[in-house]
Amino acid sequence: MTVNRMILNETSYFGKGAIQEVANEARKRDFKKALVVTDKDLIRFEVATKVVDVLKNAGLEYEVYDGIVPNPSIEDVQAGVKACQAAGADYLVAIGGGSPIDTAKAIGIIVENPEFADVVSLEGEVGTKNSCLPILAVPTTSGTAAEVTINYVITDKANQRKFVCVDPHDIPVVAFIDSDMMMGMPTALCAATGMDALTHAIEGFITKGAWEMTDMLHIQAIEIISHALRDSVAGNQEAREKMVLGQYIAGMGFSNVGLGLVHGMAHPLSAWYDTPHGVACATLLPLIMDFNKDYTGEKYREIAVAMGVKDAAELPLSEVRDAAVQAVKQLGIDVGIPQSLTEIGMKEADVQKIAEDAFRDVCSPGNPRDATVEEISELYKSMLD
Repeated sequence: MTVNRMILNETSYFGKGAIQEVANEARKRDFKKALVVTDKDLIRFEVATKVVDVLKNAGLEYEVYDGIVPNPSIEDVQAGVKACQAAGADYLVAIGGGSPIDTAKAIGIIVENPEFADVVSLEGEVGTKNSCLPILAVPTTSGTAAEVTINYVITDKANQRKFVCVDPHDIPVVAFIDSDMMMGMPTALCAATGMDALTHAIEGFITKGAWEMTDMLHIQAIEIISHALRDSVAGNQEAREKMVLGQYIAGMGFSNVGLGLVHGMAHPLSAWYDTPHGVACATLLPLIMDFNKDYTGEKYREIAVAMGVKDAAELPLSEVRDAAVQAVKQLGIDVGIPQSLTEIGMKEADVQKIAEDAFRDVCSPGNPRDATVEEISELYKSMLD
């Protein structure tokens, strides 16, 4: 019998106003001083300040490191480590999407495991000895689920690539899933992160490592996300609450079983062209679903049923597989996702090297259908205008 592992947050709070629990958790754990890890826009638009005010009003000490950028780099992590050490912080409050929370994970790991100060040596599953500095995570996007996963992604600018780190020691101790923190998301960001969450759910559902417990999580996430995303992008708060829950449930699953070729091919696009991760995933998802469809048994039928495809339970398998792919493609079109890689800046001259990077990506082996470099190259080319 295969042994399956599940790792989740110690504690999570859900619902409007959940961030008010940040101070209570910090006090309960006898934390002394926080380094708030976020980005300048979240400070400027007074999103992160909602959490900072909770700390301030509770009389808790903190300093702010707002040097996070999209697709955070090795250098960003190292700067954050210095900021953490200079502040004398004994815990991190990560506020934002995947970039701030991923960076906080890397900072926290290195502070407690200084032998990995070069950052790049954290790639893959390296077996750090110590749990990271405690992280309280407050997501502001409905997509990455970084607050509940054991993964983080860092950009190696010198070598024009992204690398994935997988470490049970990096998971935040507490997550605060507060829909009020999502309401400031611009439409494009809401669409991209929402489609990223759907990608997590679908890839986690069909990955080689999937099993009954993660299947239960992923199919529920697919249903929630596919029914809420359009209204969430339109700014409906109830739909954004549902998206917050859907992306978290997807994170509970994929963090424990891995992903597939969509993420494997999306990571180098971000590294080469600074493409937002959610946009890259969303653009590729229908293409890779089509590539995988004959290797997924009845799972596309379950996806189609969850998404509300008409007669999905009765359609012949080949038809329902195509219908599931089309439903995902139409959802992307409806929320404004680019439908070609040319739109996001990919150049045909770069395809071979990017395909080689995608083949080596840690996510790619989890795909239900193995892909060669040549096949990956052809997939990229098929989406160039």
